[in-house]
Amino acid sequence: MDVLRTPDDQFINLPNWDFTPNYIDDLAGYENLRVHFIDEGPKNAERVFLCLHGQPTWSYLYRKMIPEFVASGARVIAPDWLGFGRSDKPLSDDTYGFNFHRNMMIAFVQALNLRNITLVVQDWGGLLGLTLPQEFPNRVSRLLVMNTTIAIGTPAGKGFNDWRAYNKANPDMNIAGLMARSTPILSKAEIAAYGAPFPDVTYKAGVRRFPDMVMTSTEMEGVDVSKQAVNFYQSDWQGDSFMAIGMQDPVLGPPIMNWLKGVINKCPEPLTVAEAGHFVQEWGGPIATAAMKHWGDI
Repeated sequence: MDVLRTPDDQFINLPNWDFTPNYIDDLAGYENLRVHFIDEGPKNAERVFLCLHGQPTWSYLYRKMIPEFVASGARVIAPDWLGFGRSDKPLSDDTYGFNFHRNMMIAFVQALNLRNITLVVQDWGGLLGLTLPQEFPNRVSRLLVMNTTIAIGTPAGKGFNDWRAYNKANPDMNIAGLMARSTPILSKAEIAAYGAPFPDVTYKAGVRRFPDMVMTSTEMEGVDVSKQAVNFYQSDWQGDSFMAIGMQDPVLGPPIMNWLKGVINKCPEPLTVAEAGHFVQEWGGPIATAAMKHWGDI
């Protein structure tokens, strides 16, 4: 497999990103592919926050939430999916699929032996991540869910179809430009940081693939396990949950999130962030605090 690795100098002096990089390159089934992750807080902490980003971002998206979680005494793990951030980037678009990513994260959780996990998800972090608790229900105890869904083959609406068409038309997506338009509170340095892992079009195969992977018809890879996830949350899930919604999101905003709230057993009323869009973690400090207060962590 031909693989690219973003040069380390792309990640120098990123704003509010002083976390030490960690790597694992011997995951079962992914040998010789290096996965990057942030690992902050005590290794023996009682609680672990596992923060999963989506497309076209990377773990940098959680920089405002990580310190809040760590301050509560928890351990925080924020990996980059293969194809994103400081993780390796297979060159071929065809490498990337739902099972490729999901199985990698299962192997990652098992390799680090993570337990008492609070699963923190947004965008593809949720499409993939919300299918994990059924795989190891004794490892995941809580959910913090933001602007995401569980895709079960339902046809998409105009917002997502427009996004998928934009991706197809822009194989060398200007990620920094997208973040600037969608999240105007970002500084120029923060905008540049989102583009840092992707120096040119050859690094963007994973970015390109995610929109086409969204399961908008029933025969697509991942539909069966996602339907199992819906059944799991409705029938078997007994953990605590917290939901936050960026209300300006045109794709995974209130309608989708209200459906998801109905899926997750005993999910409380969401925290709504009126000014936030899709990348709601940019308002993540108060969200993290509200979730931990709800659970009694702080």
